[in-house]
Amino acid sequence: MSIPAIDLMTALRSGHSTSPRLTWYGPDAERVELSGRVLDNWVAKTSNLLQDELDAEPGTRLRLDLPAHWKSMILALAAWQLGMEVVLGSADAELLATASPEAGLEGEAFDAVIAVPLPALAMRWPGELPPGVVDFGAEVRSHGDVFMAHEDPEGSRPAVVSSAGTLHAHSDLLEGFAAAHETGVRLLVRAGDGLEAALVQCLGAWHNNGSVVLVHPDVAVTDKLLSDERVQGG
Repeated sequence: MSIPAIDLMTALRSGHSTSPRLTWYGPDAERVELSGRVLDNWVAKTSNLLQDELDAEPGTRLRLDLPAHWKSMILALAAWQLGMEVVLGSADAELLATASPEAGLEGEAFDAVIAVPLPALAMRWPGELPPGVVDFGAEVRSHGDVFMAHEDPEGSRPAVVSSAGTLHAHSDLLEGFAAAHETGVRLLVRAGDGLEAALVQCLGAWHNNGSVVLVHPDVAVTDKLLSDERVQGG
């Protein structure tokens, strides 16, 4: 069964697949640019990691304890493609993705914890991880470039629970949760507004055949950056 997230990934990899879809500006002069095809590749690998290594399936809840970041976007898209529920607040979840794995293990029980290294060139977690924690940076690249779900997702299942506890179903993800944008928009998204706001804006842009420039709070949004990236919304 097709759900909006699956249709979105199909559109990103098939329509203007070499055009930029997600550009990240981070600290230390980081600039990461993902075309539609590369974005889909990352999402497929991450979906396969979730499904094959962590036994995720439609309805499994993934809490994203992460800032707005290009890897956060990948994890959310991968979870939605699989039919999972993305938790943006403190609601219960089976899986946790976090940039602070030791803190994330205190006082709560998860079936699995995924440590997400945020530096752009990080190939693995810098240092030791608690036992049983999955190193996203080290593990994701070994998974397949094409995702085939073991079980069909259902549009009626929850796709996201907001930080305020609001639920949106998979069938409502692109029309109810995502922001409305003009077709083909090149959108500036400020990571400092938080992960939920970034997801709302990015989904809306991609849904309307657009692209996103996601900028870390420590990066100055200069006239040159706006001009170089041809973004709308300074």
